[in-house]
Amino acid sequence: MDLDDAVHNPEEKEYSSVSVCVGREADIKKSKRMTAVVHDREVVIFYHKGEYHAMDIRCYHSGGPLHLGEIEDFDGRSCIVCPWHKFKITLATGEGLYQSKNPKDPSAKPEWCSKGIKQRIHRVTVENGNIYVTLSKEPFKCDSDFYATGIYKVIRSSS
Repeated sequence: MDLDDAVHNPEEKEYSSVSVCVGREADIKKSKRMTAVVHDREVVIFYHKGEYHAMDIRCYHSGGPLHLGEIEDFDGRSCIVCPWHKFKITLATGEGLYQSKNPKDPSAKPEWCSKGIKQRIHRVTVENGNIYVTLSKEPFKCDSDFYATGIYKVIRSSS
């Protein structure tokens, strides 16, 4: 798969800039999460601490199903924890988090560090009780792009 084409295709970029209604606000507030296909890209939408977050459904590390993960706070940041390998991804930015400790200092406390943005996040808006997702138009390559389409799809579209 050529990620350059998937991310930089001008037709896809124009198509993906259209918001798609994925469900009702009342439903996601009750369930705290939902999955959807937006322009043939699978996403998971979370409702956590009064905010909506959307990201690619497959974990950047090895395609784990993030919609089955638990949300936990690490260093004051809400993260989805991948159920396969426990990778931690911030809901707000898509950063991968890990703990690091200075091996030369046995008394040092582990610190939370960022691997950078690994998971593509998408914009969520609410209008008249409906939830809309607009796919990210950020031009950078994101590790989760590899698992966002093709054979790794979890949800099959009816078309």
